[in-house]
Amino acid sequence: MDLTTWWLWLAAALIFAILEVVAPGYVLLGFAVGAAATGGLLWVGGATLFGGSLPVVLVTFAILSLFAWIVLRRLFDLKTGSVKTFEHDINDR
Repeated sequence: MDLTTWWLWLAAALIFAILEVVAPGYVLLGFAVGAAATGGLLWVGGATLFGGSLPVVLVTFAILSLFAWIVLRRLFDLKTGSVKTFEHDINDR
């Protein structure tokens, strides 16, 4: 199986997105975005965009995933002091 195939990266993005629902925390969502972006780059430019080199594709995936994770943390992270605490239980009367 050639890892420079664009549809393989898009399938991996879908799998990471599904796994994110099971294990939340934005880590797998960052991998999903990175895999989708890598698949998109491979679709547009083909393997020639990366020189046909698997290590270059994997480094691109890692960099895009890290960038996506940082952006997602900035977008969805709780702001300082925004933790909501409850003094009573909803079932108490």
